[in-house]
Amino acid sequence: MNRLGINRLGQESSPYLRQHADNPVAWWPWGEGAFREARERDVPVLLSVGYSTCHWCHVMAHESFEDAATAEYMNAHFVNVKVDREERPDVDAVYMAATQALTGQGGWPMTVFLTPDGAPFYAGTYFPPRDGHGMPSFSRVMASVERAWREERPKLLGNAEALTEHVREASRPRAADGEVDAGLLERAVGNLRRAFDEALGGFGGAPKFPAPTTLDFLLTQPTGRLMALHTLRRMLAGGLHDQLGGGFHRYSVDEAWRVPHFEKMLYDNAQLARTLLRAYQLSGDPTFAGAARGTLAYLRREMLTPDGSFCSAQDADTGGVEGLTFTWTPAEVRDVLGDADGELLCRHLGIGDPGNFLDPHRPEVGRRSVPFVALPVPDLALDLRQTEGEVTAHLDALKARLLAARAQRPQPGTDDKVLTSWNGLALAAFADAARILREPEYLEVARRNAAFIEDHLALPDGTLRHTWGGGQARVEGLMEDHALYALGLVALFQAGGDLTHLHRARELWGVVRRDFWNEEAGVFMASGGRAEPLLARQAPGFDSAVLSENAAGALLALWMHRYFADEAAEGMARRTMNAFRGDMLAAASGFGGLWLAAAFLHAPHTEVAIIGTPDERAPLEEVAAGVFLPFAALAFTEVGGDLPVLQDRPGDGRGYVCVHHTCDLPTTDPGVFRAQLDRVAGGGQ
Repeated sequence: MNRLGINRLGQESSPYLRQHADNPVAWWPWGEGAFREARERDVPVLLSVGYSTCHWCHVMAHESFEDAATAEYMNAHFVNVKVDREERPDVDAVYMAATQALTGQGGWPMTVFLTPDGAPFYAGTYFPPRDGHGMPSFSRVMASVERAWREERPKLLGNAEALTEHVREASRPRAADGEVDAGLLERAVGNLRRAFDEALGGFGGAPKFPAPTTLDFLLTQPTGRLMALHTLRRMLAGGLHDQLGGGFHRYSVDEAWRVPHFEKMLYDNAQLARTLLRAYQLSGDPTFAGAARGTLAYLRREMLTPDGSFCSAQDADTGGVEGLTFTWTPAEVRDVLGDADGELLCRHLGIGDPGNFLDPHRPEVGRRSVPFVALPVPDLALDLRQTEGEVTAHLDALKARLLAARAQRPQPGTDDKVLTSWNGLALAAFADAARILREPEYLEVARRNAAFIEDHLALPDGTLRHTWGGGQARVEGLMEDHALYALGLVALFQAGGDLTHLHRARELWGVVRRDFWNEEAGVFMASGGRAEPLLARQAPGFDSAVLSENAAGALLALWMHRYFADEAAEGMARRTMNAFRGDMLAAASGFGGLWLAAAFLHAPHTEVAIIGTPDERAPLEEVAAGVFLPFAALAFTEVGGDLPVLQDRPGDGRGYVCVHHTCDLPTTDPGVFRAQLDRVAGGGQ
């Protein structure tokens, strides 16, 4: 095979890159070798960015990258670089900014044409193999770029220079334009209320995303809680929520949460599990606890590896058909359950003919049904003249049988790479579940997960790598890795009481301050000074699918202040929020993480300690599990330590509740302790 035909992805650790290892395209992974090759050949770089569970990435791969003629043209006229956006979010973010500047929109697959120096000059997302629907074909786009490179290079290079400067300018942090004071919290709630769908929950129209950071913020605000709880209830009744297997798909394509885009992501499920746990604490509604358990059961069953780490995602497609594993026909249900039970479950879950979903790329498969709660249990109980408990138990048994049958079907592919940042989210979810649900197996999952990260992704200097796959850690750790894993460790300390975890979080905070803090701008940068230099360093405050880097940094800073009296950390959190004040007010639904940090900043400084052996602490920990205290510095541990909340305090199972350094009398009485916590919760916690 000649030099231009070598595909170099076969040894990569990313499953997404390995998916393309058999393409006839001469793919390079991201790196200096590809750009050196482009300079030597004097050709542009064709950068293709996607991820393993991206439906349209698979479509474009099948239509274009697996096509011999298309690949031959790509190999002859470009150096082709394939990037996994989850493995290299820093690369993705820079070129997504360029794509959005050029086209007004973004998404994946992302196709960007670069000079051999990495400057973008043309970009788009999905390109079809043939012209249609107002979109130029991929072959026509490539031919136009190749001709411009040969015949109009000075103009093309000028465009690249201008676009690069635009990306750099847009990435520069802006000066703070005022204080995010406590009075703005209600203004943010009001902005969200204007976009709130009162009937169906969520914000805006279709497509609807779960937005856990926005829901988390609203749960902390007395005037916003009903919006969050209503949204969660509507989501739980919809097809976005896997009615059989637990967990959540990526987003809903309709306003009613019924038809999802079927990929399942670790970050969605980890964040939503925590949101559900908080909703349960706040409302006492066992529906939320049950949904949290179901989500965590899904993660343990299908995403947890034997070594304690969590995989990244599961595909939307099965055998090239979107949602095939998760959808049903009435006949399929009856085949598993029999006529009577099959009819009952179909009525409950809205499974009928014709179904509510059709894959437009595979119409020959026919319409199928996404299960959703079409007939709630109270209505069924009335119809059947049974108690709600009897009907619920019967339906649960039927759903378990249908899930077992579903498990025998071909399953969507799993992206088994391990990302430190997303595992930090899962760590926090399982730690919170252990503390709130009082189920020790969750704590064991969390501890094993933290041990995996320390053993495989931590370096001797205390920093982290971003990704693990194929037996190796890769990519310089990013801000998201250090901050989200540290936040997971804070939650693990709150659940298990091991001060080692909190001190490790403090060590990571030191890395964050050193490597990612921009003192001049007062923001956290997405990549550190030791990372590979790209066109621009970005400082995201907008929550995409995951808590933004600046929100994570601000929240971590506030925990460091609450636990260690680190006044400088609180000042950094305050500066971060002020830097994004204008954006937070203009688009509250995109900045839930920073609004959550603002709520934390302005919440009473609350400390809750329970000191003693696990058996001695158990009665008061049981009480604390039922009280919503999202911003309290919790310390449930065996002996006093070097934290202000623990110093000079005896154990034997006593509880201590302090607000603004003024403390109630210590107590071992659960009733007294509950009254103390309720007063704290009613005062802004």
